[in-house]
This record gives sequence, structure tokens and C-alpha cells, in this order.
Amino acid sequence: MKPLILRVPVALGALLAATLLTYAQLRPQEEPAPRLKRSQIEAILKDDHKKSLEDATVMLKLSEELKMELEKGGTHTLSLSALKKAEEIEKLAKRIRGRLRRF
Repeated sequence: MKPLILRVPVALGALLAATLLTYAQLRPQEEPAPRLKRSQIEAILKDDHKKSLEDATVMLKLSEELKMELEKGGTHTLSLSALKKAEEIEKLAKRIRGRLRRF
């Protein structure tokens, strides 16, 4: 008769293997993403460029407004609108960066 110490890891290993096998069988098989044609990529890049230019224009306007508000305010004051503009500028910058990193 084998000692109990040796049977426990073998039983746990068998249980783990059975669980992993069952999970692999139940998990839906992922289909590979369809490859885009060069013309589709070009169209996406062109659209992304247009959107990035629009966002950069809005970001420039917001940054100028933010600068004016900061110059108008004191050293220890912060307006809520200045904070919202800074957050919007950050959001636009992240959106542009995401588009630039896409391909």
C-alpha cells in the first residue's frame, strides 16, 4: 500500500488535468481575425487622420481657453471649468494617440 502523501499529489494532478481538458473543450474556439485589404487599411488611416486633425483643432482651442483662464485666476485658485477643460484636453490627446498606434 502506498503512503497517503504520494496519493494526494497524483489525485490533485489528475483532477487538474481533467478540469483543464474539460475547459478547453467547452471554451468556444476563436476564429482568426480577418485580414484587411490594403485599400481598407488606407481608408481607415485616411479617416483616422481626418478625425485626429479635428480633435487637434478642438484641443488647441481648449488649451488656449485654459491658458486664458489660468492667467486670469490667482495662484491659489482653480476654476471648475479650467479643470474640465484640462480633462477634455487629456481625453482628446489619448484618443489621438490611440489612433496613431492602431497600425
